[in-house]
Amino acid sequence: MNPVSKRNPTREDMRYEHDPKGPLGKLFSPWAGFGVTISSFFRPTVTEQYPFEGPYVQPRFHGRHRLNRYADGLEKCIGCELCAWACPADAILVEAAVNRPDAQYSPGERYGRVYQVNYLRCIFCGYCIEACPTRALTMSNDFELAEQHRDRLIYEKDQLLAPMQEGMLAAPHPMVEGTTDSDYYKGAVSGPTQAQIQWVEQKRPDDPTLKTAKAVKEEAL
Repeated sequence: MNPVSKRNPTREDMRYEHDPKGPLGKLFSPWAGFGVTISSFFRPTVTEQYPFEGPYVQPRFHGRHRLNRYADGLEKCIGCELCAWACPADAILVEAAVNRPDAQYSPGERYGRVYQVNYLRCIFCGYCIEACPTRALTMSNDFELAEQHRDRLIYEKDQLLAPMQEGMLAAPHPMVEGTTDSDYYKGAVSGPTQAQIQWVEQKRPDDPTLKTAKAVKEEAL
């Protein structure tokens, strides 16, 4: 071996170097990988019978997005568009509108009038839920998003809104009397009040949530 090859050994030079495995290592090395295969024969099967049995995902699995509500039924989204700015795939579209006394959808000044998530682009990274200042946007465990038409994978606001829980009052309706948007953000609102229920009875007497809405005592707010 010349001095140049000592500084930069070639593949032919490395062939003659000492093999640390030894003769026994050379004999059994081709069969070492079969140990993993043979040991798996005696393990219980973990095949999930999907879709006949429900899927098993971790609690913090990032699935379909969900727009949450407060306990009285108002929406948590304030239309700030921070989720759309944080999205690296440009999969979220938000258009805000101003709350009016006769159309109050969320605490504060604005609400998300248009909210779209394009699941043809979404990479489920979770940056959007980290950017949300009011915890309006979270990700559920629902991963069944397969469709036969591309336009059906653009989810609108009504598809993303969390379902009404028992006791909630559907928006729009005024905020809890005597509260500010900060009280909502801090979790001080525990449900609709009698004044909110009466307001909906006057404006929308056929609203189905009136049957299940439960007024809370104002002292509890």
